[in-house]
Amino acid sequence: MNTNRPLAERIRPESLSAYLSQEHLVGDDGSLTQQIKKGIIPSLILWGPPGVGKTTLANIIAKESGRPFYTLSAINSGVKEVRDVIEKAKQSGGLFTSKNPILFIDEIHRFSKSQQDSLLGAVEKGWITLIGATTENPSFEVIPALLSRCQVYVLNAFGKKELEALLHRAMKEDSDLKSKNIVLKETDILLRFSGGDARKLLNIFELVVSSQDQDPIVITNDLVSKLVQQNTVRYDKTGEQHYDIISAFIKSVRGSDPNAAVYWLARMIEGGEDLKFIARRMIILASEDIGNANPTALILANNTFQAVTTIGYPEARIILSQCAVYLATSQKSNASYMAINKAQQLVKQTGDLSIPLHIRNAPTKLMKELGYGEDYKYAHNHKDNFVNQEFLPDEIKDTKLYDPGDNQRENSFRNFLKSRWGDKYGY
Repeated sequence: MNTNRPLAERIRPESLSAYLSQEHLVGDDGSLTQQIKKGIIPSLILWGPPGVGKTTLANIIAKESGRPFYTLSAINSGVKEVRDVIEKAKQSGGLFTSKNPILFIDEIHRFSKSQQDSLLGAVEKGWITLIGATTENPSFEVIPALLSRCQVYVLNAFGKKELEALLHRAMKEDSDLKSKNIVLKETDILLRFSGGDARKLLNIFELVVSSQDQDPIVITNDLVSKLVQQNTVRYDKTGEQHYDIISAFIKSVRGSDPNAAVYWLARMIEGGEDLKFIARRMIILASEDIGNANPTALILANNTFQAVTTIGYPEARIILSQCAVYLATSQKSNASYMAINKAQQLVKQTGDLSIPLHIRNAPTKLMKELGYGEDYKYAHNHKDNFVNQEFLPDEIKDTKLYDPGDNQRENSFRNFLKSRWGDKYGY
């Protein structure tokens, strides 16, 4: 085996035609394809899970557009390194031309605000074209001023078909693997351990193949399982663990088990998970799974995020634990979550229905003459600040989208709605 370069690096595609998957971006009709061919590349953020080709795509964009290419890693680069690279880029490319140098920053979400600020002038003045790669939502992790100057492109996780195609490509193209007689009898465990991360998949595949001396080398689920479990430290840091443990945490909180919730929280903390990522997920859960059964949950979760951002590790673990226990022991309701799902589905089915005239805005004389706002009944002018009138388009009037959950607070909502609307919505 070639011990100097990992398999993932040895078979890294160098052209757009060899790039696997992400058809929505780089297929024949992909949003990036024509830009790459013309060499007119905007500053952009590539957002996707680990091992889906963000770095590879950045390299291909630079190569096929004929631009100078500079790279920085957010893990070991500071403001000084950013400014040094920008200065080199300014000297190697022309200003405001289609050949502006590309600066690729891996894991840009790890850059501090000051580090991201140091990029603004160069991006805005056209000294560089920035390509950032991130596994985290850029809306949270990239400062608004920089985000507004970049296009965001989402890379999808690989499916079974793409991952198996990658294995076959490796066996066909890599000189070390071509010299061996490899039979892919079973791939389920191999794909499962990879967690959809192509780099991880190829690392595991190389480990399995290098450990076997027989001819042919038959890849089975049992073989992969035994070997990977013996090397858990090497393959237990990102990807599958990241998504599986947060899933276990969320489901434990949703299932009202504070013991399991705190355990999975500890697993994430000890594994080095981004504390803000955990806090953001609790904000989502507070609304999706608790909702109006306990509205205070959302307030506490949001305050937890702010506190974690301010305090940092190690004290932030206490705040996360307090919030996790509170959410796990709260009454649960997904009624608001289900309501918006139903409403969005209804919108997709019915399209842009006409807004009833009586609830339209009427800021001009013409609009008033056309009937905008006519017959609207101002609720506060009526008893109990309520008057029975229709607010939905005629085509879907009387449609019930919100069904209160069966808990103390939402049962009070149900009683309130029944007292106002009677049997109209079946409350």
